[in-house]
Amino acid sequence: MPTELSHCIETVRTVFVSNFGHPTLFVQSPGRINLIGEHTDYNQGFVLPAAIDKAIYLAISKREDKEVHLIAADLADSYSVAINNLSFSDKTWSNYLIGVVDQLQKNGYQLGGFNAVLAGDVPLGAGLSSSAAVECATVFALNELFQLGLSKMEMVRLAQKAENEFVGVKCGIMDQFASMFGKTDAVIQLDCQSLEYHYMPFNQEGIKIVLLDTRVKHSLAATEYNLRREECEAGVKIIQEKYPTVASLRDVTMQMLKDCLANADQKIIDRCSFVVAEIKRLQDACKDLEAGNIKAFGKKMYETHEGLSKLYEVSCAELDFLADFAKTDASVLGARMMGGGFGGCTINLVEENAVEAFVLAAGNAFQKAFGTEMKPYIVSIGNGTSLLDENVIF
Repeated sequence: MPTELSHCIETVRTVFVSNFGHPTLFVQSPGRINLIGEHTDYNQGFVLPAAIDKAIYLAISKREDKEVHLIAADLADSYSVAINNLSFSDKTWSNYLIGVVDQLQKNGYQLGGFNAVLAGDVPLGAGLSSSAAVECATVFALNELFQLGLSKMEMVRLAQKAENEFVGVKCGIMDQFASMFGKTDAVIQLDCQSLEYHYMPFNQEGIKIVLLDTRVKHSLAATEYNLRREECEAGVKIIQEKYPTVASLRDVTMQMLKDCLANADQKIIDRCSFVVAEIKRLQDACKDLEAGNIKAFGKKMYETHEGLSKLYEVSCAELDFLADFAKTDASVLGARMMGGGFGGCTINLVEENAVEAFVLAAGNAFQKAFGTEMKPYIVSIGNGTSLLDENVIF
């Protein structure tokens, strides 16, 4: 077991035992990456996420009363609340757990009081969905502890609603879905329209997934994200005048764009063109994975970045720099920005024997260009939310 993983588990175990005694259950819930398919989720397209080997770890046990006592071990912070008097807290981390409790109760599930301690090694603010990992760990643990009988899909929906309604972030379902349903050596082709999904093989032999975190987040992100949604919806409305059965860009072809948007605002044309191309690109990329052609898959990652930068305009100088730098290194099979945009990480598929040299060279070049350090993370594709074996913990 990796040292960092052992340290997280040891931290949670030690803090729980010293505060509450022996935990009943120990759960791990991973962060996630998305290999290809960006800004396609709210356009009812496909995404291709995977769980990673960095996770949130949560220990839990029942209480005799109706109180919830939470400890964030790596923040050295705690929060307590009566289960029948939940409220939004100024301690941001606690809202992801309490939001899940709130959703379960609103849906008629009977809960008692409980103690929980959490810690993790999912990097915060790097676009790896640590919040979704916390929500999934919480709903999974409560489902087990109180024998609620929830399916994985029901848990995913509740975790998403907790973030939407209690935390107040209008995220899609991809993050929670990937955290819950992840599988080693596979990525998940998730249909955001029907929520049907298929596991696609992803052979990690000889390849490492390297995330280069720009450590910047430009203030444009939230307003521009909402604007992109509006521009896509505006394009759909124009197309519906000729094709009334079209419900979203998922239903649109490039020919339909040419037929209907010739006189539209150029930005609407660009946004819709990217999304329609990206939906098709993801489906083709899945065929590459099935054929074991990782080089062809990587080429499509570069194409995605180009579209995100030039047509969708959600990249930034730092992300473009790292994606362009990756193209100059033959050991990098594919690279692109990952996430909503205007900061965060690039995701890179790098030949295993060249990772150290690539990270060093990219870091030096980034420092020279921007005067700041980028932070690398090397991740592997792993399993989704699950109980940890007590023999591993104690």
